[in-house]
Amino acid sequence: MQHTGSKRTVFQYLRWNKTSYALLSGFIAIIGLILYVWWPLAEEYISLFNPDIPVWRQLDYLLVGNFLVMTVLIMGSADLRHDLPLALVGLAGGLVIEAWGTQTGIWNYYTSERPPLWIVPAWPISTLSIDRLYRILDHLARRLPDREVNAGYWVILGAFLALMLWFIFPTLDKSLTVMALLLCLFIYFTPTDKRAMLFIFLMGAALGYFLERWGTSRLCWTYYTRETPPVFAVFAHGMASVSFWRANKAILFALQKFPLRISLLKHQ
Repeated sequence: MQHTGSKRTVFQYLRWNKTSYALLSGFIAIIGLILYVWWPLAEEYISLFNPDIPVWRQLDYLLVGNFLVMTVLIMGSADLRHDLPLALVGLAGGLVIEAWGTQTGIWNYYTSERPPLWIVPAWPISTLSIDRLYRILDHLARRLPDREVNAGYWVILGAFLALMLWFIFPTLDKSLTVMALLLCLFIYFTPTDKRAMLFIFLMGAALGYFLERWGTSRLCWTYYTRETPPVFAVFAHGMASVSFWRANKAILFALQKFPLRISLLKHQ
């Protein structure tokens, strides 16, 4: 059996609408808030520029590229009813992940905060970006047979779990690490849509590579292995994206059932 999909083209998934500009405004507002609240960090970064060297030679093109790509992606086919709950899940989930990693020493930030709140807003932005990449991949691979997709799910995500166990093993005595591992195992062994979960995992890892490459090579954050970046960190973005997707689906399902329960209680 094959996933048929619609006759939409890839470019339609990147089409802007009125909501796109609302998301862009929110994105810019978040950046402005970060710069205002954590101005000493921005001032420290600006101080690194040498006035004797042309600005274009000192620009961090990987950082600029990451922001431009994510900006274009989140504006594509924007829909607040879909995007806002997913962004909120990404915000909360990102805070939990950052707390886990920094509290257990798996990674740390140059500011020594555990976790730094200024990095948390990047999670909903990347979550929405990965959602757009998933839609594009799902469209391009719509003719890929379910049998091959299902096999890819069990093999690829299973390999990640083995990699995760190896990477986090030094902190396996920490309760937060045990909880993170159990959550990933639960998600893996209770798939609700293997095609969606596999594609989200792959797109999360794809975007995660560039984010991790920038952060670790600029020493913004550092893993205990000192790799720039570790393979685990790249694919961990994929698993995080899958967990956000699952959490968002569960929350929306619960919210749909909740009004019905209220209605039934009123008639008792």
